[in-house]
Amino acid sequence: MEEHTVVGIDIGTTKICTLVARIEGEHGLRIIGVGIEPSQGIKKGTVVDIASATQAVTRSIEKAERTSGYEITSALVSLAGAHVSSVNSKGVVGLGGRVITSQDIIRALEAAQAVAIPHDREVIHVIQRGFSVDGQEGVRTPVGMHGYRMEVEAHIITASAATVENLRQVVAQPGIAVSQFVLNPLASAEVVLTENERTMGAVVVDIGGGTTDMAVYIDGDVWHTMVLAVGGNHITTDIAQVLRLPISQAEEIKKEFGHALESEIANEDTFQVRTFGVDKPIPISRRELASIIEARVEEIFMLVWQEIKRSGYDGLLPAGLILTGGSASLPGMRELASRVLGMPVRIAQPENLVGLTDQLDSPAYATSVGLLQWAVLMSESGLALQQTSARSFFRKKPFEVLKTWIRQIMTP
Repeated sequence: MEEHTVVGIDIGTTKICTLVARIEGEHGLRIIGVGIEPSQGIKKGTVVDIASATQAVTRSIEKAERTSGYEITSALVSLAGAHVSSVNSKGVVGLGGRVITSQDIIRALEAAQAVAIPHDREVIHVIQRGFSVDGQEGVRTPVGMHGYRMEVEAHIITASAATVENLRQVVAQPGIAVSQFVLNPLASAEVVLTENERTMGAVVVDIGGGTTDMAVYIDGDVWHTMVLAVGGNHITTDIAQVLRLPISQAEEIKKEFGHALESEIANEDTFQVRTFGVDKPIPISRRELASIIEARVEEIFMLVWQEIKRSGYDGLLPAGLILTGGSASLPGMRELASRVLGMPVRIAQPENLVGLTDQLDSPAYATSVGLLQWAVLMSESGLALQQTSARSFFRKKPFEVLKTWIRQIMTP
């Protein structure tokens, strides 16, 4: 791989998307390789069939290698699933009235990570939310300040160690080293959230095939994350069961005729479909289809609202909800979400893309493109992506990666 080339592999329940991009100038990405393959062996974000999942991932990687002309050896990989959980923690260190150094930041984050994490869990992200020095809150960069006591608030995201290892094994089979796992909504947020939304307070909700992933951003930082084990595939299954259709046909009908609001469809609007047990196509009311979809989508947004309420941050989200993921493209989703949640809602997708972008201009690829933006963010923060250093650097544990990052970006 060339010095400024990054790779992301989005492993979802519906699709596997491998993207190769070259970093150009400041913040710029030119996508030079795309490999999209139907997902197999993945259910609700977790591996259920190692062999099938490996084959699908391998085919996706091979497609990206052919279009880019590069041999992929390492990549950032998306992570989702109900096995993901998070906890907020605080870490305190004594300073003795001296100047705060980057080493003190590391000690504080280590103290925050000292919460009881079961042995079968793996730390995926340790995200600092803010510092306080001698009781002064809202400190963003404490390095260089004097103080006696420093406290850090951290958001710690963990996942099932066995599930993560299965995903790592699937990617390793075709010879790819996992640079880092990135939680889906954090990746999506890199391409769909504006700075104003991050600061004012907003929640990113990515509705994929098997899961609905969410992340709450307040004051520019991640305050809460959650993965719900329900997604677009549940809508498809409902359609298949009620209308007595094969799953593949139900998916096609959902995409072509689906709508999330029954009230928006005329009574006389119909389409033809061949159901189980009939010899020729019969007319189906689009309004009936919409009622099936609306019931499930309303349930998804109710679960999102319950999670927001449970987090305690429901009154701190004036920028509202940013909706992305494949199911966000369904007509009526924004209106229904706004009705259920009682907040502003907008549909977001990757924008201002350069290169091989024909298939990527959709909410379904927010996580895929977000993985590349995450890599750029790391690069801008001093994490070298050169061939010689990146692979050895990223083999470290997540917190070891964080330590190196902090040393490089916070040393005066």
